[in-house]
Amino acid sequence: MRVNPDCRHFPGDRPCRFHKQSGIQCRGCPHFSPTGFRVLIIKLDALGDVLRTTCLLPSLLRRYPDCHITWFTAREAAAVLENNSLIDETLFLDAEGLARLQVERFDLILNPDASKKSAALATLAEGRTKRGYTLDETGQVRPANPESVEWLEMGGSDDRKRANRRTYQDHLHRICGLEPDGQQIILRLTDSERSFAMELARVRHLEGETVIGLNTGASLRWPRKRWPKESYRDLILRLRGETDWRVLLLGGASERETNHWLNAMSYGWAVDPGGDHSLREYFALVDLCDVVVTGDTLGLHAALGLGKKVVALFGPTSSWEIDLYGSGVAIVPELDCVCCYRGDCGKTPGCMDLIEPVEVHEALEGLLARGEKTEEVPACATT
Repeated sequence: MRVNPDCRHFPGDRPCRFHKQSGIQCRGCPHFSPTGFRVLIIKLDALGDVLRTTCLLPSLLRRYPDCHITWFTAREAAAVLENNSLIDETLFLDAEGLARLQVERFDLILNPDASKKSAALATLAEGRTKRGYTLDETGQVRPANPESVEWLEMGGSDDRKRANRRTYQDHLHRICGLEPDGQQIILRLTDSERSFAMELARVRHLEGETVIGLNTGASLRWPRKRWPKESYRDLILRLRGETDWRVLLLGGASERETNHWLNAMSYGWAVDPGGDHSLREYFALVDLCDVVVTGDTLGLHAALGLGKKVVALFGPTSSWEIDLYGSGVAIVPELDCVCCYRGDCGKTPGCMDLIEPVEVHEALEGLLARGEKTEEVPACATT
C-alpha cells in the first residue's frame, strides 16, 4: 500500500498536511507516527470545565508518550480546543461522532463527568480500560474505578463540596489514574488571533499600558457568580487614579449592556471592545491583559490558561477547587453560607455583593507589585 493508514497524520479522505506543504510521500516519510496507544477523553461541557480539563493532556503524554488522543465533546465547545496540538482528533456529539464511537476501539477511555449523557457515551465506547463514570442498564451513573467514588459522592452533597479542600485538577488526575505535575490548562492562540488583539490595542491606545481586564459576566446557570455592575463601576473609579493603567471590559453578547454602561460612565476610559467577537477573539482579548478580575467562570480558566495574573471573586462556588497556579488572589466574603452551590439563594445582599471594590483594588496592586508569581490568598478569607 502506498499510504500509511495507521499514521496519526493521515485523515483517510485527503492528503496529510506534510504532503500538502512539501509533496512528501508516505513511503519513507520522516513524519510517520503510528497511532499506537489510543486514548479517548469524553468531556462535553460546560465550556470552562472543558477548558480546565485540558490539564490532563500533559499528564497523559508523560504516562503514554506515543499515545493518540481523541477528545469527544459538544460542538459548541470546539473553539475551546482549537489549536491544541496535544489533541490528535476531536469528535463531536453528532451522527458522525456517534458512528465513530461505535466502530473504533480505544485502549483507555477517560470520562470524568458524572452526567448521564457523558456516562452513556463512555459505556457505549469500546475500550480496554475505562476510568471515570459509566451508565448501567438501569440508567444509573456508576464509578468505573475506585478512585472515581469520592467525586461522585461530592456531586450528590453540597456539604461534601463545601468541605472539599482539593482542586478540581487534583480530583481529575486521581479519577483518571494519572500523576499531576503542574496541571496547567492548555489554551493556545493562533498568530491571526494575536494580531486581531494587537490591532485592537493599537486602535484603542492600550499599547504600553498596564491593562486590567474586567470580566463582567457569568453563566445563566450561575447568576450569583456575577459581581454587581455597580461594584465594577466603583472599582473603575478607583483605578482611574492609577498612572499607566487602563481597563479593558471583557465579555460577550450577554455582557453587552453592562459593558456599554461601564464604558459610558467612565467616559470611555474603560475600553469596551463590543460583544460581537468570536470566542477565540475573546480569548485573544484576555491575552492583552496583565491581570484579570473575574468571577468563577470561563474567563477565569481562560486567563489561567493564558498565564495571566487573576483576582478571582468567589461566592456560591468553591475557591478551593480552583488552582490559581501561584498567579492569583482569591477573594471570598466571610459568610457561613458561602460556597452553597445554589443558583440563586434569594438573600439580599448576596455573597458577591459583600466583596468590596477596595479589596479588589488592593489585590490588583499587590499582584502587580510582586512580580511574576504570587502566593494565593487562603480561600474563605478576604484580602
